[in-house]
Amino acid sequence: MCMAEVGFDGVWKEYDSDSVAVKDLTIHVETGEFVVLVGPSGCGKTTSLRMLAGLEEITEGTISIDGVVVNDLPPKARGIGMVFQSYALYPHMNVERNLSFGLRMQKGAERLGKEEIDSRVSDAAELLGLTEYLDRLPKNLSGGQRQRVALGRALVRQPEVLLMDEPLSNLDAKLRNQMRIELRRLHEELGTTTIYVTHDQVEAMTLADRIVIMNEGRMQQFSTPLEAYHHPSNTFVASFLGTPPMNLVEGNMSDGAFLATGADVGEKPFTMKMPSHYSSYEGDCTLGFRPENTALKIGDKDGNFKIAGFESLGSETIVHLDHGSIRISAVWHRPGPEANRQIMDRTSNVGVEIDESDIRLFDSEGNAVNGA
Repeated sequence: MCMAEVGFDGVWKEYDSDSVAVKDLTIHVETGEFVVLVGPSGCGKTTSLRMLAGLEEITEGTISIDGVVVNDLPPKARGIGMVFQSYALYPHMNVERNLSFGLRMQKGAERLGKEEIDSRVSDAAELLGLTEYLDRLPKNLSGGQRQRVALGRALVRQPEVLLMDEPLSNLDAKLRNQMRIELRRLHEELGTTTIYVTHDQVEAMTLADRIVIMNEGRMQQFSTPLEAYHHPSNTFVASFLGTPPMNLVEGNMSDGAFLATGADVGEKPFTMKMPSHYSSYEGDCTLGFRPENTALKIGDKDGNFKIAGFESLGSETIVHLDHGSIRISAVWHRPGPEANRQIMDRTSNVGVEIDESDIRLFDSEGNAVNGA
């Protein structure tokens, strides 16, 4: 299987002066890497993929595949395979014919012999667990099987770069989980350079070697999934990754201590002594900490928070806490029935204890302080 590196260098996509879909995107995807573009709807991730595929023109900048600028090359000359959200299978063709159709339509020097086509189809079918379904029509396949056929159709071309645009969004939750595992296994087995678009952060976290987090057309962070999770570059990344997302509390830093804003008049303010590497920061800021690293002290007379509600999920309970206009969440692992009864009391004070190693600080512009 061929592989290639991919580069975006200062890429912009403007439809008109009021509609800029992608703004100055610069990333380098290594050979054999699995990179996921993730972000909310309208953030520019699919447009970026379509520009790489040659389906959208580039307004400014360059896109390269294996060191060759492809801005003006047609899609078929870019050495890519693409899997879309819709399966787009030919309903009147069986699985074997769907897999081989693109190869059979090639002309000239690119045309392959029947033995080579049969070999590629057989290899893809075995890899994807489709061998016993080669004679079936798409209507007689499950959603997961149809998606594997769509993936196989791209793989038989032996592309240098495999592009996937939300390929699992039409599947139910159980099938999505299964296909995530299969996609990662296939990547580890084939090693094809893969660029994958999704709005689902779970897909991004579990599939990617590195993720590109986008918002309003701009890249917010390009890093490994765990780096983005534990050390978000700004408050958008902090609030986007994680279920529940990182707690973000606005306030002010002075003399090494954080004082939150948002408490009601007469209430005890929410304050915290900050770790030493943040002690020199002064001024407006946002304090960030993950719910799973937030311990509860129920019945603490000096506690700042009241229980606003909770979600029991079996192995854990998500507890939502209020203090004036401040709302944070905490994850209580394996709490048990007695603990759940305690958090039904909405009147008692609750204190929080935050793991110091988990504390993150963002400046008044929302950017991470000291690389936190």
